Amino acid sequence: MKLKYSIFALIALNASLLADEVVTLEQMSVTATKIEKATKEISESIAVVDEKTIEDKNILNIQDALQNIPGVIAESSSNSPSPRLIIRGAGLKARFGVREIMVMKDGVPMTDPDSFTRFDFIDMQDVSSIEVQKGPGSINAVNSTGGVIQLITKSVFDEDKNSIKVGAGNDNQRNVNLKLRGAIDENDFASFTLSSRKINNSWRDNNEFDTTQVTLKYGHIFDDEATIENELSYTESNLNLPASMTKNEFEEFKKSGKQHDTSNQWQHSARDSKIISLNSKYEKEVGDITYKPRFYFNSWEHFHPVTGLINDADDNKVFGTDLEFNLAHKLFSKDAMLVGGLTLKMDKTNDAKKYQYRDIQTQTVTSGWPPSSVTQIVKTLSNEKGALSSTEDSQTLLYGAYLMESFKVTDKLGFDISTRVDKLKFDIDGNEITKYDYASKSYKAGIGEYAIDSSFTLLSGKLGSTYAITDNTNIYASIAGANQAPTTSELGENEDLKKSQSINYEVGLKTRTDKYSSDLALFQNFVDDEIIQIKDANGNSIYDNAGKTDKKGLEYNIAYDLTSSIQVGGAYAYSDFKFDTFNEQVRGSLVSRDGNYLPYIPKNQYSLFAAYNLANGFKTRVTTRTYGSYYMDNANTQKYEGYDLITDFMIGYEKNNHNIQLNINNLFDKYYASEASKDVFGVESYKAATPRMTMLTYTYKF
Repeated sequence: MKLKYSIFALIALNASLLADEVVTLEQMSVTATKIEKATKEISESIAVVDEKTIEDKNILNIQDALQNIPGVIAESSSNSPSPRLIIRGAGLKARFGVREIMVMKDGVPMTDPDSFTRFDFIDMQDVSSIEVQKGPGSINAVNSTGGVIQLITKSVFDEDKNSIKVGAGNDNQRNVNLKLRGAIDENDFASFTLSSRKINNSWRDNNEFDTTQVTLKYGHIFDDEATIENELSYTESNLNLPASMTKNEFEEFKKSGKQHDTSNQWQHSARDSKIISLNSKYEKEVGDITYKPRFYFNSWEHFHPVTGLINDADDNKVFGTDLEFNLAHKLFSKDAMLVGGLTLKMDKTNDAKKYQYRDIQTQTVTSGWPPSSVTQIVKTLSNEKGALSSTEDSQTLLYGAYLMESFKVTDKLGFDISTRVDKLKFDIDGNEITKYDYASKSYKAGIGEYAIDSSFTLLSGKLGSTYAITDNTNIYASIAGANQAPTTSELGENEDLKKSQSINYEVGLKTRTDKYSSDLALFQNFVDDEIIQIKDANGNSIYDNAGKTDKKGLEYNIAYDLTSSIQVGGAYAYSDFKFDTFNEQVRGSLVSRDGNYLPYIPKNQYSLFAAYNLANGFKTRVTTRTYGSYYMDNANTQKYEGYDLITDFMIGYEKNNHNIQLNINNLFDKYYASEASKDVFGVESYKAATPRMTMLTYTYKF
């Protein structure tokens, strides 16, 4: 009933604001359909974070850009580019990193073939805008049912001033960014970007972070107006990952804002990475056809101590291509566009190793009858490598094809019809010498040599339609579906996992005028065989197919120019996500969770903002967000209260080539959890959100 009233209220609000419609000032999407198109004309929910918002909020981490988009959950428990990212419930299963969501940069996939994404090697200070597509069915989304996040960087062909930016803040925050761009001659262009960041996060143990990123871009315009743009980048990132807290430790954190000397076993988690990335984009028009082939390659290594074991992989290669074409033609006597292409991506890892922790504090525990003793790990003392635990070689291959037809039947009625099919193959060989056993809290003999050879056929598609109610308002409807395959690590835990099937039904309303912009979306998403993380009888994290889930939701966002200097707005999301059928293993028995809510997803989220920009250069912005209560476990036995009105503030002055601004995140220094969970044994775990962070930044353009 509340949902119905909310819908009527939002539609009424749209109607009242549309009474004085004027000329449209439309945002454009350059990626949702692989062709430039007004967001109002796209038959799905899409959000755009523009360059001014990125600059005003001094966005250095991806979560800071996305956390106010309705239907998107973006939280970091490490105050670094290592967020937990969820779109409409997809991504919830990830133990670390980002799953079920396709992340792209300038059309190049950042997501591995098995749907894992790292944000270490994305320099947010080179990003000019971000587009977020929600739900399954996009032709951009390969093995991803949650949606697509597209990062658009500053093209070497775009005229722009050189700049240097320096910033400093509390907890020894430091940031330096240098951008140089110029024309070599009338056909050749080059740019150079250097970013260096660090932060101590001294309010808690083991959470230092630093990164250095260098990017070179070169572009050439041929005599026939074809273009090629190449990018070479290098990243070195060092991140210590803090431990989670018990309930009592979290209560202490809420009083003091400090997190020291926790009882967590794994005190020395980290992820240190070195990444070299290369991509090349070519574009050429031949009659009505535009060819857009892309080629990319990256080589990465990381040292990644996690729960129980230390991962050390220094020979990882990813390469791929996207051979895209656009065909402009006529259909129903109207301009139409056919987009198609072939894709291939391979992720190859040689001799990846896992080690036991060398330096540990232990205790001997005797139990059972007849009595037996086991040496338990109480706490790590360093992240130095001990005995070799396992080795593994893996190759993941993903290849496919896609087609989309975008056309209009009349001046007001348009359609998008798309489909893609992909083949995903896993080839994994390894030798597990020892493993960490959660039940005994000790290392035990592994399974020895193993091999996994699995493949999945992944289908996705969408039928969408838009209709122009007025010159400024479109209504849309769509049905879309996609498959989600298990990841490499999930198959290692359970080879019998099946791919999931997501079907999304959606209707929405989009309005654009020169003063007012709003988006309203209502959706229902059915997922069969959703892959869920659970605990087995011994406390080990395993994965299983959940049966069926039903996700119903409403999303709304609005921005309104009160005057030429003042803009206000906000966003709201209502999420009613439940298990239809799901049996969870609890101490060796299956327990029904049918009808329970998915954990971690609040029913209500909202955010508000106000921005003030004067012609003399003075500017300020206030943003606040609220995250409602949510269940901490699949059993729905306990709720975390969420958080209210976490406020970010900016004040600055921009004149000619100079810009100085002060950004304060979590202005009122609230102490809360970015994530709260409870396992099947009743053990609660809390990850602290970041207290107040302040940074003063100066930028000079030349």
